[in-house]
Amino acid sequence: MNPTTLIIIIPSLALGTTLTFIGSHWLLIWMGLEINTLAIIPMMIRQHHPRAVEATTKYFIIQATASAMLLFASVTNAWMSGQWNLTELLNPTSATLATIALALKIGLAPLHFWLPEVLQGLDLITGLILSTWQKLAPFAVFLQLHSILNSNLLMFLGVLSTIIGGWGGLNQTQLRKILAYSSIANMGWMITIIHYAPHLTLLNLILYIIMTLTTFILFTLFNSTKINSIASSSSKSPLMSIITLMTLLSLGGLPPLSGFMPKWLILQELTKQNLIIPATIMAIMALLSLFFYLRLCYATTLTINPNPLNMSSSWRTKIMYPNTLMTTSASISTLLLPLTPTILTLMT
Repeated sequence: MNPTTLIIIIPSLALGTTLTFIGSHWLLIWMGLEINTLAIIPMMIRQHHPRAVEATTKYFIIQATASAMLLFASVTNAWMSGQWNLTELLNPTSATLATIALALKIGLAPLHFWLPEVLQGLDLITGLILSTWQKLAPFAVFLQLHSILNSNLLMFLGVLSTIIGGWGGLNQTQLRKILAYSSIANMGWMITIIHYAPHLTLLNLILYIIMTLTTFILFTLFNSTKINSIASSSSKSPLMSIITLMTLLSLGGLPPLSGFMPKWLILQELTKQNLIIPATIMAIMALLSLFFYLRLCYATTLTINPNPLNMSSSWRTKIMYPNTLMTTSASISTLLLPLTPTILTLMT
């Protein structure tokens, strides 16, 4: 992409998210979400491919619908209560509409159908931005409204998202669709606990962004978009394939890796709130998610790319080594579990 265009787009993305972070007026928050949406569209459509055009169109329609619903919720609340302040969401209908609009924006089930299709039509770098940065602004609103929103609706959306995220990823062969269902499941874990312990939602969001960043960087370096194509990674770079293995297992929430920490703390908090049935369902669905991560791990480290020739391939790329960003994010993605008490103390 043209550097001049990037100079406009990247600050616009940052501006939209920052406006939503600092805003307390509904119109300012709506404006920030709109800037965020419009800024990423040129990055999505830059491939000039029919699949990218289709994904961009779907994304724009979905985000415009969610923004219109959010604006309608804020106007209704202002009409009923006379308040434009974010935390003065006193009308139950407005609170429900705002919850549904934000759920549509981040792809929570049952409003998730657009996310796998859109992510499949994008390149890996734009998919990374869509899966991480674009979640920040809606979650900033969720975290400010956590005590006002309907806890039963949030619980329903969260548990259903973990179920859909676990089941949906089982039969996928495209890496971007697997990561989309992984995103749906992780969002479900965050939304479930946001009413009772918002600091755990924030912790889970930070760890999810770091783990997803590592995964997308690895797939970009391997130039892989399918499970079959990732099988050659172990011969290209054994060290990178081991890092991929550890990061994927951490995304699945397997102890003693970092990804186990938020799941453990969330299940513990749900049990304290006597929400035993949702906690049990989410723990079982985490096993389904772990299964498709194990499929990726098997393809990455335990299979060898077919090569019938008894000679080295002349087209094989040079050996890849981890860069500083990937090394840092991979370390955080795998080694934080012993620091759980310290992190909890800092966040509470």
